[in-house]
Amino acid sequence: MIDTIDFEQGILALAPLAGFTDLPFRSVVKKFGADVTFSEMISANALRFKSEKTFKMLTKSPLEIPYIVQIVGSDLTSIKEAVLILNDMEGIAGIDLNCGCPVPKMVAQEAGSSLLLNLDHMQRVIETIKTYSNKRYTSAKVRLGFNTKIPELIAKACENAGADFMSMHGRTRSGAYKAEVDYQAIAEARAAVKIPVIANGDITSLEKALHVMSVTGCKNLMIGRGALGNPWIFYQLKNGLHHVEKTKILEIVLEHYDAMVEFYGEKGVSIFRKHLHTYSKGFREASEFRDKINRIEDKVLMREAIAHFFAQ
Repeated sequence: MIDTIDFEQGILALAPLAGFTDLPFRSVVKKFGADVTFSEMISANALRFKSEKTFKMLTKSPLEIPYIVQIVGSDLTSIKEAVLILNDMEGIAGIDLNCGCPVPKMVAQEAGSSLLLNLDHMQRVIETIKTYSNKRYTSAKVRLGFNTKIPELIAKACENAGADFMSMHGRTRSGAYKAEVDYQAIAEARAAVKIPVIANGDITSLEKALHVMSVTGCKNLMIGRGALGNPWIFYQLKNGLHHVEKTKILEIVLEHYDAMVEFYGEKGVSIFRKHLHTYSKGFREASEFRDKINRIEDKVLMREAIAHFFAQ
């Protein structure tokens, strides 16, 4: 396998989601349809100071080709040093800059979506990654703006900085995750640049994916929160299915559970509960199932409970 991304063919990418897109989750969606996976958001500062927890977050599955690491930060020295550390790691196809995280902690550090308030500096940060990285790709994940929609200006800044591609979430920072996604604004960004633009935001079904591609003109899609509780969406889109059979859902849930236990050990049993809470929505007797698994600590008993419930 090679780490080239075929944007002309069109790809399905898993977006970085803190606390969710860990190695087990990424390996499962990769196996069942995602073309490209991104690490959880990695602090450039934490990487620079060689945080053990951060290095564990960078671990990838052998299935993850291509695999892109997303970093967050705004200090050019920290960004450069983080890139130099990543340069020594094999199996990474690219480095992505987070320019969209809306959480106040990131904004206070002038990182994440606050970079959209200063496109000159955002451009310098991307240029720093491009200059020092030995990876195939440099990219950025952005929103439409901070308070005001400026998709074309943001796209041009990314392109001018040397980004090989970008992904755009169709809301501003002030829109958080509640405002309606503006796919037309993503279309404007795509038309303004020559680099590939990946459309992102509220892609939750085959019908929605087809709608987003039609409106934005983007062949490439990125799915984040739409995959939580619904990782089989990649299998669905890859195979053009309007409905995913329960047998396939069971297969994917068990695959995810086994990967969690393998990666986290016994702790994986309790960590997996948050996923089971969302996976079980819409199933009969879901509340009883959630109550039951909240009390199971044994990994074998948990697997049996999962297999019984999702086979119904």
